[in-house]
Amino acid sequence: MASYTDLLKTPGVARIIAAQLTARFPSGMLSLAFLLHVEQQTGSYGSAGLVLAATSIGQAVAGPLTSRLMGRFGMRPVLILTLAVCATAVVAIAVLPLTVPLYMTIGLVCGLATPPVQPAVRTIYPKMVNSRQLTPLFSLDASAQEIIWVVGPVVTTFISTQIGTTWGILAAAAMMIGGGIWFIASPELGRVRIPRSKRRFGVVLTRPPVLLATVVGFLLIAACAAIEAGVVAVFGHDGAEAGIVLAIFSVGSLAGGLLLGHTPIGPWSTARRMAIVMVGTVVAGFGMNFPWLSVSLFIAGIGIAPALAVLFAIVSASVKFSDTAEAYGWVGTGQLIGAAMGSALAGFLIDEFTAVGAFWAAAGFAVVGVIVPAVFVRWHPDLRGRDASPLPDTEPVEITPT
Repeated sequence: MASYTDLLKTPGVARIIAAQLTARFPSGMLSLAFLLHVEQQTGSYGSAGLVLAATSIGQAVAGPLTSRLMGRFGMRPVLILTLAVCATAVVAIAVLPLTVPLYMTIGLVCGLATPPVQPAVRTIYPKMVNSRQLTPLFSLDASAQEIIWVVGPVVTTFISTQIGTTWGILAAAAMMIGGGIWFIASPELGRVRIPRSKRRFGVVLTRPPVLLATVVGFLLIAACAAIEAGVVAVFGHDGAEAGIVLAIFSVGSLAGGLLLGHTPIGPWSTARRMAIVMVGTVVAGFGMNFPWLSVSLFIAGIGIAPALAVLFAIVSASVKFSDTAEAYGWVGTGQLIGAAMGSALAGFLIDEFTAVGAFWAAAGFAVVGVIVPAVFVRWHPDLRGRDASPLPDTEPVEITPT
């Protein structure tokens, strides 16, 4: 912990982590807030699901696009524009009497305009700390984001059920605007400029480590989404058990990120961390009760933040600085698609085989999540004793004779 304390004492690090977490906090609120609000307005969970699907599609499409635009127009202009459009769309869903097609249309706009805070901050990190601190910083970031997924749904549920669903969405919008302004105003955004990429859009995805990180991220988040659906199916929406088990799952991730954050990253690091997730997930499927799921999912959680930290690090170390934002945008898109696929497959299997079907789906994703980095281990950079910072962008320098 002393090393993390030293890291947080580095000028600007604690502030930028807090600002980006606040700006991204609505990510843990809006899906549930939209679900509760649209269901209340239309009387249909199916309609609410369509709105969430439209929003997720927008986010998946926008991730690499808005990230790349930051290299062309600068981080602040892109973040300001997307924040304004996204916040307006969120407020519109909260206060306007809309039909389901209009809810879907505005949800799509909301997704397309989601501010690219995560790619921005992970592009900034290598410029804020030395090479020795970068991997622990990625780990701390991956661990700290668990706060979003633990606290966000709790806050949304409380506001939406005790005050009203409109206020649940407006609270998320207020957090988005306040956190977004705080992040945009951070001095680091003015000090770091992403060079304009000279490569065609999407070419960065052909880099083996970026493709590997995108695929493994898809599998990891799909497993997590299936687990969440399974836990809710076991305990239902009314009791506190589901929330407690999911909180324990996230606490395991937080603990794993802090404990393994300084472990050197070798070619087998992703496979080993995914193996922890796989073991906990497979074991969870053998007992659909509170004590068993609490322990097994805590074990599974231990591998999540460390795995994400490794994925961030291998992307950072494998691309030029001008391509980092787009690369992280593709990784984020993979994770969004994974969340949608994991939830959808889990829902189908729950209907067919009860709650245990969701854990079969999660275990399947986790097993493949171990196999992929093991089979393609040659694609995985060996960062032991190496700098995880992005590759420098170099250009010919014209020398004038004197």
